[in-house]
Amino acid sequence: MISIEGERLIVSGPATIETHVTLREESEARVTDAELEIDLAGVTDVDSSALALVFFWQRRARRITLVNPPRSLLALADLYGVVELLRSEDPPAAAPAQ
Repeated sequence: MISIEGERLIVSGPATIETHVTLREESEARVTDAELEIDLAGVTDVDSSALALVFFWQRRARRITLVNPPRSLLALADLYGVVELLRSEDPPAAAPAQ
């Protein structure tokens, strides 16, 4: 389940293959071209589809900041070699025109 408080999406419950479509649909309109904090403190269970959901949010939003990511999500990201993709950093500046 996803609730919204201002510029913060709060995700609770499992983020697994069984809930992936629902979580994606609940968040889709809200993450489009937005700058958001996504609070994952209430996430109870994850599988690799949770990573797919985070990557979906990253593609749709202008910028996301993950707050309170579960250790299990970070462990999966480490296992798949994508931990760096979960970091919230400003996008690199474009190279100056020459």
